[in-house]
Amino acid sequence: MTAESTSPLILPLQYVKGVGPRRAEALAKEGIVSYADAIYNVPRAYVDRTAAENIAQLRERYRAPDLWSGDVSHAVKVTAQVTLVGTVTRLEQRTVGKGRNMLVAVLGDDSSATLQLIFWSGLTYYGKVLKAGSTYVVHGVPQYDPKWGTLSMHHPEIEEVHPEEIEQYRAGSILPRYRMTQGLKSAGLTMRHLRAVAEHALERGLGLIDDPVPGDLRRARRLMPQHDALRQLHMPDSLDQIELAKSSMKYEELLVFETHLAARRASRKRPERGLPMQAQSPRARAVIDALPYELTAAQKRVIREIVGDMTSGTPMNRLLQGDVGSGKTIVALLCMLSAIDNGYQTVLLAPTEILVEQHYHSLTKLLSNVDGIKVAQLVGAQRSVARRHAHEMISSGQAQIVVGTHALFEADVNYHKLGLIVIDEQHRFGVAQRKELRRMGQMSHGGQPRTPHILVMSATPIPRTLAMTLYGDLDVSVIDQLPANRKPIVTRLVFESSLAETFRFIRAEVGRGRQAYIVYPLVEKSEKVQAKSAVEHFEWLHNEVFPDLRVGLLHGQMIWDEKEEIMRAFLRREYDVLVSTTVIEVGIDVPNATVMLIENAERFGLSQLHQLRGRVGRGADQSYCFLATKDHFRYQVTRTSAADEMMAAVVRLRTMEQTTDGFKVAEVDLRLRGPGDVMGTRQSGIPEFRFADLVGDAEIIAQARADAHAILTADPHLRSAQHQALRTEVLKMFDEGGLITVA
Repeated sequence: MTAESTSPLILPLQYVKGVGPRRAEALAKEGIVSYADAIYNVPRAYVDRTAAENIAQLRERYRAPDLWSGDVSHAVKVTAQVTLVGTVTRLEQRTVGKGRNMLVAVLGDDSSATLQLIFWSGLTYYGKVLKAGSTYVVHGVPQYDPKWGTLSMHHPEIEEVHPEEIEQYRAGSILPRYRMTQGLKSAGLTMRHLRAVAEHALERGLGLIDDPVPGDLRRARRLMPQHDALRQLHMPDSLDQIELAKSSMKYEELLVFETHLAARRASRKRPERGLPMQAQSPRARAVIDALPYELTAAQKRVIREIVGDMTSGTPMNRLLQGDVGSGKTIVALLCMLSAIDNGYQTVLLAPTEILVEQHYHSLTKLLSNVDGIKVAQLVGAQRSVARRHAHEMISSGQAQIVVGTHALFEADVNYHKLGLIVIDEQHRFGVAQRKELRRMGQMSHGGQPRTPHILVMSATPIPRTLAMTLYGDLDVSVIDQLPANRKPIVTRLVFESSLAETFRFIRAEVGRGRQAYIVYPLVEKSEKVQAKSAVEHFEWLHNEVFPDLRVGLLHGQMIWDEKEEIMRAFLRREYDVLVSTTVIEVGIDVPNATVMLIENAERFGLSQLHQLRGRVGRGADQSYCFLATKDHFRYQVTRTSAADEMMAAVVRLRTMEQTTDGFKVAEVDLRLRGPGDVMGTRQSGIPEFRFADLVGDAEIIAQARADAHAILTADPHLRSAQHQALRTEVLKMFDEGGLITVA
């Protein structure tokens, strides 16, 4: 995008008719400051009135006999979402069942039929938002109840229609719906204002926007011309044109980002020399032959990928993804042995001291039949004598494997020909820390400019499309199988009124010699947050529920050595039940623990729920995870289909019940929260995409990625005239001019 300082593209919006300083300030808080911002603030949805049904027509369609089996005790649900425009004629609160309240708003239109809008939660909010006599756009999944002959929507999206726009909504056209916040409403902005601002910005500034996609590439990919696409998104002619415009803008957005990633990757590879290695590893073969089980096909595949990198002569930068219990540690060890057999030292970095200790014991056990391998530990809490001994073993090369925490990259550590760095739970470490360990590895080779191989491991699965984007400068390997002896964790939703039965189940498991976790969202009781706390309920569980069992308490406000000792005691089976907060999310393996009960489960994110569930199922015994939530969720969970998306919490809980596949869990999490919140990607270089869906747009991502690499292969510095707009956009978006230098 290029423009002179006087370009309308950078003019503030306060001078647009109907905006002014106060409304401009509200728009600025939403990131809409200039004409360019208004052009790229594309609608989040559309109201299609070109072939709209009224409520009467909708009712006739949904009452068709082939939609239901004749059992009139159940409402018919159809997953297709519809949009209606109508006026609320009546509002009333009703009490049903065991004192449960619901809000019912009766919606009418020009036809003689009505539709009930039903709300089971947020009654105070909806009671204020909905007003009898006002007109609304409602969007949701209709339900027809043949027993009562009623048509309803549960928790639909609603948006009030300004009186001046009612006729426009009733006319046969496609109307854009922009994101509307409370701040914009408070400033007096309506949907009509947002449409007017967009149209004015298009008229004044659209012609000044440069297209970063080269013309021949846009034609080859059959993309809509950029200016046409932006205009169709704000002022559409048809739904088909909207979809084509979206696809075109997705590709444009992803091409810019993939070009940035490809340039970053190329800049890292150009000046570095890797460590020459041979593929054969007698020690790795000895460990494989001694295993009491056979490696899975997925483990064998990723080992080949990793060893292939290590023998290529180029420094490896690879992400190893695998669900909890998929066998990443044995894969890492075998690759470390390959480096050791080539004469190099290796490092395994872990986020906590207790995890370091677990790795140390696991590796030592696996290496019991292998001669000549010494493993050293390096953690912050070591006594000075042990620390000095570890330093001597590391600097002399006696220790071929070094396992440690952040202490591994302290200034007084000197490595000896460091060849492979393995980082466990990589998201727990900052970019600067990883770079420092890499630099120390380079220094360990004396005057030779050699860069060690880096393998980062993550037990937080993310879909391959996001991995390609988030870790665009890394190659990605995925262990997508669990070992044969691992049983899927049985996950069940339970309600507060039936917790006594769950406690009886825990007692039965303990009676069989097993252990259990009970996790709470808070450390201590809070007046501001309506949720259970670990400290308060520990006393209750210890004194009243399980007075005859050994119950321990663990939470994040304890000092680190106290936390470590409690976890070790649980591992030694000194506690039957461990009451905890999410501090156990990343912890040691306790194969004997078979039950996980998560209280107030609706308050946790999907990724966190999955990680907590992964604390059990570490052994060969069947394990169980119970998600406890409030009783008023019962109706929503049992009566609402996933398509309704009445509440994100309901979707999360249902997802946990339906699958133990971490990648499927991550996909749902991405759709609910977006990649920035899921992975903390705003600190990791991922932009907040306006158009692209990192879960659903796998084909477009792959195409943009291939095209970006082809462009940079042919024109590494983007010097040609057809790539100038792309170069400008990449540098503007990511401000890394050093990646695409002028030769």
